[in-house]
Amino acid sequence: MKTLKIFLFVAAACAVVSCKVEDPFVDRVVAPVLLVFDNAVGDGGGFTTEPTVRSSASSTQATVSVRIFELDKTNILNYTKGIDSIAVTGLSLALTTRAGVKIADVTTDAKGRATITKTWAEFGVAVPKAGSIVSLTLTGKYKEQAFSKLVRLQAN
Repeated sequence: MKTLKIFLFVAAACAVVSCKVEDPFVDRVVAPVLLVFDNAVGDGGGFTTEPTVRSSASSTQATVSVRIFELDKTNILNYTKGIDSIAVTGLSLALTTRAGVKIADVTTDAKGRATITKTWAEFGVAVPKAGSIVSLTLTGKYKEQAFSKLVRLQAN
C-alpha cells in the first residue's frame, strides 16, 4: 500500500511539473492580422497555411492582391454580434521571394487592400506557362508585432 502511495505521488508530481514546461520546439506568435487573398485556389480566401493565388499565364503581368483585417473579438461570446473584421489601412508590406529577393513594397488602402502587379519576369518567371509556381513571403508589422505569410503565385 505504501509503494502505491509513493508511486501515485511521484506520478502526480511528474504530471504537474511536465505541464509547466514550455515547448522548446515551437517558437511562434499568433499573427496580429488576418490576411485574405483574392483569387486563392480552394478555400476562397487563402485561409490555408500557404495559399495559392492564380494569375493568367497568357498575360504579361501577374497580380497578388490581399485584404488585411484586424479581428475585434470584443463580442466573441455574443452570438448576435460575434467577431468584427476591421480593415487595416496604411499598413506597409513587403513582398519577397523565399530566397529573399524583394519584389515590391506596398501599403494597404482605405479598404485594407494591397495589390501588387508586376511582370512575370519581375516575379522570377521568364516564360510563364500553366502550372508555373513562385513561392513568396508577405511581411509586415502591425502594433509593434512583426508577421509573415507564405503564399504561392501560380500561372494558369
